Amino acid sequence: MTSAGTVYRVFLVDDHAVFRSGVRAELGSESDIEVVGEAGAVAEAIAGINASAPDVVLLDVHMPDGGGVAVLGGIAPGPVCLALSVSDAAEDVIAVIRAGARGYVTKTISGAELADGVRRVAGGDAVFGPRLAGFVLDSFTGRSTAPEPPLDPELDSLTPRELEVLRLLARGYTYREIAETLVISIKTVETHASNVLRKTQQSNRNALTRWAHRRRIE
Repeated sequence: MTSAGTVYRVFLVDDHAVFRSGVRAELGSESDIEVVGEAGAVAEAIAGINASAPDVVLLDVHMPDGGGVAVLGGIAPGPVCLALSVSDAAEDVIAVIRAGARGYVTKTISGAELADGVRRVAGGDAVFGPRLAGFVLDSFTGRSTAPEPPLDPELDSLTPRELEVLRLLARGYTYREIAETLVISIKTVETHASNVLRKTQQSNRNALTRWAHRRRIE
């Protein structure tokens, strides 16, 4: 139950403007929920969330420049995150929960159910759509039979920011383009790239790109 007078401040992250508009309209009809910002890309989302300090972030899992895990790795502590995705794949659910999301629902959810999910995660509950909670429980108890990504110590050693840089390098971005996309300095990009090469044990960018593509990092 919500407290009288409580208004939950929500930030919406999704790369489809039409979908964001629909969610904003649905949540806007709720007297106790206010959408305080939205973004369609990782860097824009991180900046907007850190500036607006919402109570809850509704977070898309897959976006062209990184996605939910990248956003979770860049925001300051404070807001709770509820993943909202078209995917119900076990590996997506597990990855975003391990990165810090408080729950995971699919985009088939109704407006009323989504509003309830916002209230619940803001109140400290974990919220999952049908079937999805089982993926997480099985994963953390070691009983998962879902097709999780195989263990990859080199990949797992990367920080969320280094993974962002790796994805952009694999797509052919220059250091300057990566800096502009992630809103960081070129020098910082160079440092992350160097760390990525060291951790993945690749000798140069071409080898790193092939390594990333073999792991379907795009």
